[in-house]
Formats: sequence, C-alpha cells, structure tokens
Amino acid sequence: MTEMVVNPTVKSNVKYGKLILCLLLDFVGYLSYVVPFFGEFTDVIWAPISAFLITRMFKGTIGKVGGVFAFIEEIMPGLDFIPTFTITWIYSNLIKKSV
Repeated sequence: MTEMVVNPTVKSNVKYGKLILCLLLDFVGYLSYVVPFFGEFTDVIWAPISAFLITRMFKGTIGKVGGVFAFIEEIMPGLDFIPTFTITWIYSNLIKKSV
C-alpha cells in the first residue's frame, strides 16, 4: 500500500502564494478610486469577474459566500475599500482552522 506524503513546506508556499494573489486582486479592486467617476463604471465590469475569481479560488460554501460578497462589494458605490479576497483568505486559513 502506497502512502502519499505531503510536504508541509509546499503546502505553506501555496497557502501564502494565494494570500499574495488575494492582496493583488484586492489592489485591482482599489484601482477604481484612481479615476473619479470612471472608476464606478469599471466596477460594473470588475464585480462579476471578482465574484467568479473568488468562487474558483475558494471551494465550497466559503467560495460561494465570498463570491456573493465580492460582487455586492464591487457593485455598490463606496464599498471598494473592503478587502474581500484577503478577508476570505483569512477566514479560510486562520479562523476556520481554529474553530
């Protein structure tokens, strides 16, 4: 019988690589603040993209709920400051593990 051994270093690298990607995607969401008025129009495009990305990055219920929040956060004016990707990463990697 063969056992699969998972290297904890590789798992940690993937986990923190996903964190960096989350920070980058949150930064992309913040870019709508760069150009006043035009930025709100870019949110209409970014909202479904961010919802799709978060559902692919985080599987199961966490991804679905995160996708809904990401869409609402991006489509509603003035809520772009919320780092939805990073909050979802923190929940799935730190909070959920301790519960």
